[in-house]
Order: sequence, then C-alpha cells, then structure tokens
Amino acid sequence: MKKKKRDNGFPTIAPGIDDDEELNEKATKEEIARGDYTKVVALSFDEVDPAT
Repeated sequence: MKKKKRDNGFPTIAPGIDDDEELNEKATKEEIARGDYTKVVALSFDEVDPAT
C-alpha cells in the first residue's frame, strides 16, 4: 500500500480538535495495518533560571 503525501508538506490539525485527548490516543492495530495513523512528537521547553 502506498502512502499518500500531503501537497503542502505542512502538518495539519482539524479545527475544534481536543489536542491533549485526540493526539495522545493510540492507533489501533487495524489503523496501523492500513497505514491510517500519524506519529506525534511533543516538545517541551523547560526554562530554568541559572541565577537561582
């Protein structure tokens, strides 16, 4: 099965989606078998004041 590429190359998200709940939901085995899933990576910036 070929994977479809997005035309613009930018990530998209549906309007009104609950980011925390929806993006952390695991894909089912069936979705993975069909290639109907997206790898999600979360980055967090933890700033620490070196003066303290």
